[in-house]
Amino acid sequence: MTALLYTLGVVFFVVAILVSIGLHELGHMIPAKKFGGKVTQYFIGFGPTVWSKQVGETEYGVKAIPLGGYVKIVGMLPPGAEELTGPVEHDAQGREVHQVRKSNTGLFTQLVSDARSAEYETITAEDQHRLFYKMPPWKKIVVMAGGPSVNILIAFLLFWTVFGTYGDTTAATLEPVAGRPVVAEVSRCVIPVTEQRLDCRSGDPEAPAYEAGLRPGDTITDFNGTAVTGWDQMRELIRSNADGEAVIGFERAGEAMVGETSTTVELRPGSVEDETLTEVGFLGVSPQVELLRPSGGPLYTLERMGALSVDTVQAIGTLPVKVFEVGQAIVGVEERQLDSPVSIVGGGRIAGTTASTEQDPITDQAVPLADRGLQLLGLVAGFNLFIGVFNFVPLLPLDGGHIAGAVWESIRRRLAWLRRRPDPGYVDVARMLPIAYGFGLVLMVMGVVLIVGDIVAPISLSS
Repeated sequence: MTALLYTLGVVFFVVAILVSIGLHELGHMIPAKKFGGKVTQYFIGFGPTVWSKQVGETEYGVKAIPLGGYVKIVGMLPPGAEELTGPVEHDAQGREVHQVRKSNTGLFTQLVSDARSAEYETITAEDQHRLFYKMPPWKKIVVMAGGPSVNILIAFLLFWTVFGTYGDTTAATLEPVAGRPVVAEVSRCVIPVTEQRLDCRSGDPEAPAYEAGLRPGDTITDFNGTAVTGWDQMRELIRSNADGEAVIGFERAGEAMVGETSTTVELRPGSVEDETLTEVGFLGVSPQVELLRPSGGPLYTLERMGALSVDTVQAIGTLPVKVFEVGQAIVGVEERQLDSPVSIVGGGRIAGTTASTEQDPITDQAVPLADRGLQLLGLVAGFNLFIGVFNFVPLLPLDGGHIAGAVWESIRRRLAWLRRRPDPGYVDVARMLPIAYGFGLVLMVMGVVLIVGDIVAPISLSS
């Protein structure tokens, strides 16, 4: 059953991401066609074509490598000076429109020229009024922002569903179960605070709680003659006892029992505001806890997505470093970190683990199948939020590169109008192609590293 649930989790995640990619591309295609643009291809995936069908002027299909998708909008790049022929265009006021500035000569001139040639080799005279670069800047922004905006909308709807029915686990807090404290864990030994380890070793003194006979499942009833009604009270009684004698009353399977020991001393911060270490009593027990999940409507969802978007931007800024660390994990230099980025392969593995994990490792409580399904929705929502925010990065080949070009075109034309100067014309995004190719190569390399890392050095959710 576990293997079946794992497989279903992986399949669900992969299908959900492919559907998200398809909707992303629809976010580009629908407004492009609405504005009169010509869309010749709509594909999910890259590489060899697995299936396609021509519907009108658009070919719809699926390709072999499911790592993205694209729509082919005719005329994304304006022609270079050498391609401009025929009469000069004029705007509504009769002023000349200089379609594009002459390209500079240099190392990448041929690269840009080849890209322009590929763009225009299939364009006919009937297509001239439908070219993307001729759209007003605001229409270009709508078309290019449509894709990532769809991903953000998907993330919002999924997060809203999860928060409203399951709660926000990322903002959840662990609180002791109300009432007399029930022991969840008992330390076997006292580990020196200066040593960063969790295992007991020879020479470590026995923990006071274990020496007193406390075991998981016991309910503490009193401490040194004081009746215990809650964990907060119990914690203060232990901390204030320093290294004094401790007589602990507790119940086990309905039977009243008493244990005697002496609390030891450990160094802890005096308060949240004051990080100065002070000596406090230590017993060595942990209470049973419950996960308190805040929930909320659309406003709460927007607030949380705002915070998550900030985290995503910060994660994008450190992405090269994190991918390098994944590369080190691949060759065995260091362990794979829990906060390292993952590819769709790693996301699938996390989805499979989520679907097949029947017991919460934090609370030791059973996780209902419905809750696991909602956790999968949260995972898909997180991926969609990342895809949406990442695609707004103002660099080609990402959507944000075209958006930045359209914004600059609008600003430049507006300034020229205010200064009563000739219209500077369309922004030549083709001049950014050398950067786009370099950035695209970096993205490809990082993608390969993450896929390999997710196979040979996957994230361990149980670590």
